[in-house]
Amino acid sequence: MLMPVASQLPLRIARGGSLKQNTRPGIAPILKWAGGKSQLLDLLVPMVPKDYGTYIEPFVGGGALFFAVIPERAIIADSNPDLIAFYLAVRDDVDGVIAAVQRWKTDEKSFYRVRDLDPLKLSLAVRAARTLYLNRTCFNGLYRVNKSGTFNVPYGGYKNPRICDEAGLRAASRALATATILNEDYLTVLKRHAKAGDFVFLDPPYAPVGKFADFKRYTKEQFHRHDHETLAAEVRRLQALGCSVVLTNSDTPYTRKLYAGFDLATVKTRRSINCHGDKRQGEDLIVRIEPSQEVLLPDDLSPRVEDYPSTRFMGSKEKLLADIWAVASRLPGSRVLDLFSGSGAVSYMFKAQGKAVVSNDYMAFSSTLTRAMVENNSTRLSTSDVDFLTHGRATNRFVRDTFRGLYFSDADNLFIDLVRSRIAELNDEMKQSVARAALIRACMKKRARGIFTYVGVRYDDGRRDMQLSLRQHYKEAVQLINDSIFDNGQRHVALNLDVSQVEVDADIVYVDPPYYSPLSDNDYVRRYHFVEGLARDWGGVEIQGHTKTKKFKTYGSPFSTLEGAKRGFDDIFRRYANSAIIVSYSSNSLPNRETILRLLRKYKAHVEVVPVEHRYSFGNQGHKIGNANNKVSEYLFVAT
Repeated sequence: MLMPVASQLPLRIARGGSLKQNTRPGIAPILKWAGGKSQLLDLLVPMVPKDYGTYIEPFVGGGALFFAVIPERAIIADSNPDLIAFYLAVRDDVDGVIAAVQRWKTDEKSFYRVRDLDPLKLSLAVRAARTLYLNRTCFNGLYRVNKSGTFNVPYGGYKNPRICDEAGLRAASRALATATILNEDYLTVLKRHAKAGDFVFLDPPYAPVGKFADFKRYTKEQFHRHDHETLAAEVRRLQALGCSVVLTNSDTPYTRKLYAGFDLATVKTRRSINCHGDKRQGEDLIVRIEPSQEVLLPDDLSPRVEDYPSTRFMGSKEKLLADIWAVASRLPGSRVLDLFSGSGAVSYMFKAQGKAVVSNDYMAFSSTLTRAMVENNSTRLSTSDVDFLTHGRATNRFVRDTFRGLYFSDADNLFIDLVRSRIAELNDEMKQSVARAALIRACMKKRARGIFTYVGVRYDDGRRDMQLSLRQHYKEAVQLINDSIFDNGQRHVALNLDVSQVEVDADIVYVDPPYYSPLSDNDYVRRYHFVEGLARDWGGVEIQGHTKTKKFKTYGSPFSTLEGAKRGFDDIFRRYANSAIIVSYSSNSLPNRETILRLLRKYKAHVEVVPVEHRYSFGNQGHKIGNANNKVSEYLFVAT
């Protein structure tokens, strides 16, 4: 298994959701939780499938099953904001949580002083410490809020309660390290993230057993009869989708009717919330739902896909996104690695479809685009940022002096120099990426066909893009990029590495390398050297001053020769043999279809080819541009 290199990735990316009791023993929950499932683990753990895509638990509560299984790929969620803030802090700042909780005494006066703290005014670590403290010192560890959302459980009066189990907290931090943790309604989580092959554990607030039962106030929003009926309908949707589901609830005629037809088991349990110990007996219903043999057809592309700013990038798959998704949606797993991101359209599509995306390209400008719009979940340029970037004087005139008379007017060149110098003064690295991505897009839009292999205005046909100034293009690009930024609840990363240096494990690996043809080159540096220079601020490159276009030396690529392309494909297929692989390649490129199939079958048991008719707007074979022969079959190789 390939693991990420810590120095290259700011997050942990792991694969697989299989239960590994022998190699990864579970741990005890770190919170006392009314309705927790610790006493049912001997029954629940064997119900977790041996192999599954993602572990999803949208009513996580105390997380007894999650901590018993410790899945490598998981989504846990709850509508309780304090609970989710607690798990986030334990995952990301366990030392801060431990330090904060150790400051408080456990007497009654201290309890009410801590209870009265406004959690929304606390840091994440202190808020989590407050949750842990109240959980260990309140009556029976109960979490209950009033209709205003204020925690109102009284003091428990315990002698010497153990507030801080440092070893347990640190173990929980490790268990949570690869989990996606969401503060969302269960329906939102399931509809956005559940896919065929996933395992879903549902432990909702229980249906009341007695006339006065009211064990449902985890949050200020209650869980009523119609909510249980909605949940039962969602369980049937998950079954049809192809998920394995286990659900727990109180054993009543009502709940048995809701889940009639499924595998039902009754278990006697001990309740922990009744103040009378002799009344703490009950019966739980465990419902087991196997996935349907009839799997639902994949959903259409999310409307979000349309938000990605279009570019005239050679080989862009923008028009093939629906075909790529039709193939990818059949594959289990939530983490996607896009090895050659290019325009970024495919990486963005996977993000829009709810995946966690690692986007890589050996071209720095491609990586800049995906960092701004794929890795970035929330950072935008404000009006004041744009004013700062577009007004003033450039601190140097490198572009004006180096590329004068080649691609843009003096005024446009000076504007590029101004924005370049201003970007360096921004104190937020993600804002720098957004600002630089907008400048790259503006320069490509201002150039006919978006390339820099010619000088002057050879292809100026009077269209709007040719008439706008760089300043106007830049402001439009900022708005488009700002509008494209969203958070799908996953963490993403954009890399700028040679493909041989990428060490990331993923469920699905998408491979769209430069297409080799003996009739022309596939040199992206030659076509895009100017915006590549912008992305790097021309650092680490040597401009070839004798050339008409002032390009710099191309990067080495195995896909520049036929034998190199064969070796490159073989190396990728070997390294990602444990992942599902999707390859995009053209019918008029080499290696041919049969060779790629043979290489894939060295490592994968099941390989299929999906041909898609496609016409490129411009290509790397000059004699075919504008020619009917530019209509080719795009092959999508799918290997599992």
